[in-house]
Amino acid sequence: MTEGTTPAAEGVDTLTRLEQEGEIAADYLEGLLDIADLDGDIDMDVEADRAAVSIISESTSRDLQKLVGRDGEVLEALQELTRLAVHRETGDRSRLMLDIAGYRARKRAELTELGTKAAEEAKGTGEPVKLKAMTPFERKVVHDAVAAAGLHSESEGEEPQRCVVVLPA
Repeated sequence: MTEGTTPAAEGVDTLTRLEQEGEIAADYLEGLLDIADLDGDIDMDVEADRAAVSIISESTSRDLQKLVGRDGEVLEALQELTRLAVHRETGDRSRLMLDIAGYRARKRAELTELGTKAAEEAKGTGEPVKLKAMTPFERKVVHDAVAAAGLHSESEGEEPQRCVVVLPA
């Protein structure tokens, strides 16, 4: 905390900064959608001390799937480009999370279930459970699910083969 500020004031400043990141990201992504001639609405939020931006579409068109790519590869690249656009405007590194067509939300639900099942297996067998290699986002979701189940987990290995190991109690 800096001199002369209160925790409440810092919280407001953080919220304002994250909202600004979301607005910058939304502008960048709207330009991208225009260039790609894709329809989509942009939703902005702040979740877990991160700006969260989603591109959604009410149509049943699979056009936005092009921006997700196979296994979210295009989404990951667009997230990094969006973070760079925010960094260019603010001068600060962004931890912004991008979701397109609900891909990350569905992935989060699947990974939460995977982490919970791995925790149950580790509790039941008393042995560590090693999961397949995952992206940083995937590992974070699994670590959170394991912690919610009352166990600990750790990441091991080198990128891109870094994986989660669920440890028994």
